[in-house]
Amino acid sequence: MTVVRALARPLLSTIFIVQGAKAARSPEPFVAKAQPVTDRMVPMIKKVAPAQVGDRLPDSTANLVRLNGAAQVLGGLALASGKGRRFGAALLAASLVPTTLAGHSFWQETDKAAKATQKVQFMKNLGLMGGLLLAAVDTEGKPGVAWRATHGAKAVKRETKRAGKLAKRETKQFARTARREAKLAARTAKAELPFT
Repeated sequence: MTVVRALARPLLSTIFIVQGAKAARSPEPFVAKAQPVTDRMVPMIKKVAPAQVGDRLPDSTANLVRLNGAAQVLGGLALASGKGRRFGAALLAASLVPTTLAGHSFWQETDKAAKATQKVQFMKNLGLMGGLLLAAVDTEGKPGVAWRATHGAKAVKRETKRAGKLAKRETKQFARTARREAKLAARTAKAELPFT
């Protein structure tokens, strides 16, 4: 791991761990802002998600805020520690969507100053989302699964072709050797026959 990664991951995850723990412990201050978002998202998630997931999704906004906070703590710790860092970054990116929509809906503000402040916070969260998405796909210079699958298939095809050529060459060589030995056996047999 490079020094930049060793510094960047904990720095990026700190806000999520702190705010996530705060939301998980005491969701009440966040419930009023989260309510409109949860009222829209929960029915949509229940329609799209498999029954096992949809049935287990809490109906209470306070519990949803706690769940989101716990996801942020878990994702933040995974990203900061480097254990499950890509999953942690993806989890944080997913948890940032409802957090941003609920907490920084600048389009609903009527006061110009409040609207400007919420717009800045909204864009800050978009920047965090970009960093998290980069962290989620960071393979630390190692080839990713898609690259390995594509190049693995090409390598298999190349090796199969090479093995086919080798088998063809060996078959021709075996056939030549067999013909030579058959001719030699025929000459030997002819030489050993008594004259009649």
